[in-house]
Amino acid sequence: MPRRAAALLAVALTATAVAAIAPSALGRSQAKATVTATDFKFKVIPARVTAGVATFTVINRGEATHDFKIAGKKTKILNPGQRATLKVTLRKGKRYPYLCTVPGHAALGMKGTVTVR
Repeated sequence: MPRRAAALLAVALTATAVAAIAPSALGRSQAKATVTATDFKFKVIPARVTAGVATFTVINRGEATHDFKIAGKKTKILNPGQRATLKVTLRKGKRYPYLCTVPGHAALGMKGTVTVR
């Protein structure tokens, strides 16, 4: 019985190790960033993310409606106080521009760039 228990423990540890490294080994790391929208700017923390799948949590702290667009995807229009999440795949070494697509908002400063390392 001790030999079988040791074998099961070894399998469990191996499975845990593979699960822990698999996302980065496949280029599917999980970057997370918080985007705070106000009138009329974005604050993105962090502004540099790792390559792979990035999740942006967008919170509208402004008085007007806003959305957030990056890498060809965008959130719905967010009313003041609302939040949304947006998942996009970002490639290493690239810079991705983002903006609010509500007419006139990007021109007023609601735009920027996220750098992928």
